[in-house]
Amino acid sequence: MEGEGNERKFILSFSSEEPYERFWGKEILDHNPAAVDLTRLNSIGVLLFNHNRDKVIGKINRAWIENQRGMAEVEFDSDEKSEVIFQKVKGGTLKGVSVGYKIGVIEEVMPGKVSTDGRFNGPCDVAREWMPYEISIVSVPADATVGVGRNLREQKPKAPETLTCFEAQLQINKNRK
Repeated sequence: MEGEGNERKFILSFSSEEPYERFWGKEILDHNPAAVDLTRLNSIGVLLFNHNRDKVIGKINRAWIENQRGMAEVEFDSDEKSEVIFQKVKGGTLKGVSVGYKIGVIEEVMPGKVSTDGRFNGPCDVAREWMPYEISIVSVPADATVGVGRNLREQKPKAPETLTCFEAQLQINKNRK
């Protein structure tokens, strides 16, 4: 961010719908606004280094969902340890970002089947309700499509409208066959 007083602030993307290979299979975080609970991130969320809860390097000023991506304005602290990471981000050495989250509801999509909203092909697990609780600057991100400098310039297609309860049940029934 530019302008006086914004020297320690960055806008970054912290999550996307990019499939991530877990030990059990592919996991996808649904980014429809109703799927992501940003309450905790916006009220007490912190910026960490490499998900280490003992390495708080800043705060999250605000977080939102835009173009199927989790976005945030973060601000680095000015203590000595935070300064080291801030300089690496500012200089472009560290660009990776990751998010710590808790899943509330997950949809299992079987091989050869399609998710209830028709956007994802199985096999995969789609987090239909999830809550991020921290954002980390990381040296090795799981999702290389997010990070510092990877935000709105990379437009993603908009998601289709949410299915009605009846349409979702029809899709679930198709998936069971």
